[in-house]
Amino acid sequence: MDTISTPDLCDEHGDKVRVLEGNFRHYGGKQHFGGEIATIKCFEDNSKVAEMVKEPGKDRVLVIDGGASPRRSLLGDNLARAAADNGWRGIVIYGYLRDVEELANMPIGIMALGSVPRKTEKLGDGRCDIALEFGGTTLTPGEYLYADLSGVIVAAQSLTNSQ
Repeated sequence: MDTISTPDLCDEHGDKVRVLEGNFRHYGGKQHFGGEIATIKCFEDNSKVAEMVKEPGKDRVLVIDGGASPRRSLLGDNLARAAADNGWRGIVIYGYLRDVEELANMPIGIMALGSVPRKTEKLGDGRCDIALEFGGTTLTPGEYLYADLSGVIVAAQSLTNSQ
């Protein structure tokens, strides 16, 4: 997966590819990643994120819709380490994270809108495995997401042979 190129995938697959809009930044140790999408929708509460990253990732990418809230971090070093240890390929957060220095060395792709040091509430709120709408597109569990330094793209089917 280290050799994917979102521009090449866009050129090769044309309208089968949707580009995720937004100013997502890389925070993890891998800047090229992709896989089947799993989703969580939560707001200032990462309880469902903590549950999901402890499950087998099966080379998937966890996409989290945090409503772009800059007030609470939805991911830190402990949850990112659990995700990497459990076989998740990446995490994309429409929201914020923390522990930036530690995340940079982890063997997982991590993208978010930015960082904030404040942790979340733990209320058990959130929904898993639902379609998410942000970044100018809909992201549905079972679709595929690919990310590199050029951006993030989504497709209904796998675009690489490694899936």
